[in-house]
Amino acid sequence: MISCDGERCKLEGPVNSGNVVATLEEGARLFTAPSITVDLGGLTEVDSAAISLLLEWRRAAQREKRKITYINLPDNLNSLATLYGVTELLGER
Repeated sequence: MISCDGERCKLEGPVNSGNVVATLEEGARLFTAPSITVDLGGLTEVDSAAISLLLEWRRAAQREKRKITYINLPDNLNSLATLYGVTELLGER
């Protein structure tokens, strides 16, 4: 689901309430660099759990004095972020 090459990681496949806990734990294990860029272009299916996941990864990075950036947010994820009013918190760059 998550593959990393140094500071660049790619999240692929579905992220939903059925697998979000495992995905959260996988990210916690893999995201150890001072700065991480997560490419979300490979997501195939998302629900509100995906938004929660990305926000939790951001909170964890802040606690650990790291930087996390999300790129290539798919349209369905952008739509959910807009619906929940958290687009600026995801901060695609």
